[in-house]
Amino acid sequence: MILATWNVNSLNVRLPHVIEWLKTNQADVLSIQETKLADEKFPRAAFLELGYTVEFSGEKTYNGVAIVSKKPIENVSRGLAQQGVPQQCRLIEGSVDGVHIMNVYIPNGQEVGSQKYHYKLSWLDHLLEHIHTFASDRPICLLGDFNIAPHDDDVYDPIETRGTIMVSEIERASLDRFRQWGLSDAFRELNKEPGQFSWWDYRMSAFRRNLGYRIDHIWVTDPVKGSLKRAWIDKGPRKLERPSDHTPVIIEF
Repeated sequence: MILATWNVNSLNVRLPHVIEWLKTNQADVLSIQETKLADEKFPRAAFLELGYTVEFSGEKTYNGVAIVSKKPIENVSRGLAQQGVPQQCRLIEGSVDGVHIMNVYIPNGQEVGSQKYHYKLSWLDHLLEHIHTFASDRPICLLGDFNIAPHDDDVYDPIETRGTIMVSEIERASLDRFRQWGLSDAFRELNKEPGQFSWWDYRMSAFRRNLGYRIDHIWVTDPVKGSLKRAWIDKGPRKLERPSDHTPVIIEF
């Protein structure tokens, strides 16, 4: 199976990029974040024409997640049970060919110590609670835009960025609990070199200068980890005109 994740930063704008990428790469499953589309506006027909089925959960202007698959997506569910917290379209999950796929768009957090930062940590707490309802020996892929660079090798300058959003120690420790539960970073299982990123700011010529962060991830349980063949980042879409600030991360197993 070839499984990919991509924060498209508006599917309405980036749909031609996504369709062309699927035609070229023939991924079995693509998980998309930041569709920024209400469900009634989702371009389902464009994916059906390619032979894909699609499940989505969206809202106008913000957030939004989708799973695009060549095979049927079963047992689909949407969202987290967060008591007293307004629902945001940040999670969709379902099973494809026996593999449970959890597509997440984890909150950015904006600034360390801010209200949005604490919401991010709370959201991660709820996601971890949800993960614990599954058996860790089941084939599971937790993937999407995590908005966290797990280690110093995952950011362009660990000294300059230390303590800032997406690299703060509290965020990293919060994410590490998922590793303790039984998930492994598929990309790092097969790629140890630093300086490999999935997101670059639109400003400061960040992509040209490779001032990036590796914040888009595919984390897998042992049954998937044991059959990993490849894991890579496709920087091609980031070079296109009007690109997303993220680029696809892909594994084959």
